[in-house]
Amino acid sequence: MKRLTKAEEDIMHLIWQLDRCTVSDLRTEIQKETGGAKPPHSTISTIVRILEEKGFVDHKAYGRTYEYFPTVSKEDYSRKTLKKFVTDYFEGSMNNLVSFLVKEENIDKDELSRLLDAFDDQQKQ
Repeated sequence: MKRLTKAEEDIMHLIWQLDRCTVSDLRTEIQKETGGAKPPHSTISTIVRILEEKGFVDHKAYGRTYEYFPTVSKEDYSRKTLKKFVTDYFEGSMNNLVSFLVKEENIDKDELSRLLDAFDDQQKQ
């Protein structure tokens, strides 16, 4: 799976949220989120075409209007991105990641306990 830039990832999150959308839909959502002006149509269209080239979205044409939809689930992308992150920054060890979070106080005992419970539940299934 190819990596996404920050701009591509931001648009991809909107596509996952909307499920099926046009470039105009994306521009409207961006305007709602930022409270500013709508971004240029050409900018969003270019990013969506790149996402399509990378295999993250596909489209259905209705005349001159294209409706885009995700071909990669958010869960699959999250899983692969997390694995790469752990490999790149924590020698491939989830233990190193959790140790880092505990050390940096980004996770407390209650959260760690909930994670362990969730892990146990997953192992039982």
